[in-house]
Amino acid sequence: MGRTRQVAVAEIGAAHGLKGEVRLRSFTATPMDVAKYGPLAAPDGRAFEILSVRPAAGTSPHMLVVQLKGVSDRNAAEALTGTPLSVPFERLPPADEGEFYHADLIGLAAFSPGGEILGTIVAVQNHGAGDLLEIAPAEGASMLVPFTEAAVPEVDIAGGRVVAVPPVFDDEGEDA
Repeated sequence: MGRTRQVAVAEIGAAHGLKGEVRLRSFTATPMDVAKYGPLAAPDGRAFEILSVRPAAGTSPHMLVVQLKGVSDRNAAEALTGTPLSVPFERLPPADEGEFYHADLIGLAAFSPGGEILGTIVAVQNHGAGDLLEIAPAEGASMLVPFTEAAVPEVDIAGGRVVAVPPVFDDEGEDA
């Protein structure tokens, strides 16, 4: 039987205080919802249950302070720093119309509006100005395409493809 597809929903940050709380960066659209998905799995197979959650004061809305079951002191909390946490894809609610999970996009074939194969989506990145699809061609460097309706006019999850308008550069390598 195949492995269940896991989706990253958070990453443990630094220890917070002395009683085992940790900062948690939530990847969910509504940050506090990370606590609704049941036990969160670490890559090494450990499962973590969130006992309490609150927003971290003075930081990004996606930064939370959580108490994890079985983590009761600062040393245990510090040992978890940088641990990614995931849940089985089936635990997530269906995406709304026009919305997509990053996990659904990764692996899709990308085609130009004229039907030329551009490559495969290998990542969805966000550096603060919106999502970018990283498309890796069969040869050469990857390209980043803004994940907007203008730059990606068609997404066909069931068909395993997207249509993307590749960036156009002038002779000096700058966006035209």
